Amino acid sequence: MRNKILLYLFIFSALFAIFIYVNDKRILDSLQEDLANREVAIERLEAENRDLATENDQLRYFSLKENDDAISYFESMGVDSDEVIAKIEDELISKNLADGDNELVPYDGMEGNMRFNKINVLNHKWIIADFTDGTYWGEVFFSYEVGEDGQITFTREKSFLYPLN
Repeated sequence: MRNKILLYLFIFSALFAIFIYVNDKRILDSLQEDLANREVAIERLEAENRDLATENDQLRYFSLKENDDAISYFESMGVDSDEVIAKIEDELISKNLADGDNELVPYDGMEGNMRFNKINVLNHKWIIADFTDGTYWGEVFFSYEVGEDGQITFTREKSFLYPLN
């Protein structure tokens, strides 16, 4: 009787050990597959990040913040280029009136007041700005000069209004 109990106990222990081994192996295989999938996803995201960084560098090429020659131009005048950018943006946006069109936008608003949305200072001489009245939109190209007194004068060079589709 005692031998049968030990035999049953041994068989039960062996079956339990096999069950635990199979279950743990399945869990381990699942974790390894998950880890491999995550490594593939990480590699894909890192490649995408590199591509986006390269694209971002290309998009920032025409920007005063990235143009060493234009920055040197302002430094020779004793002016900080970041302050010039802020002053230009402030001056253009400050002309957006609550009850009228921006005087620097070459078109009158048809569905509302024309206002500047985005402004990009390209270098030490040029600016491009986006404007809209909510329905119609366009872009305007300015040249500008920074005077010795720090005053900025804008000259509208070219502009266009996109047609409605």
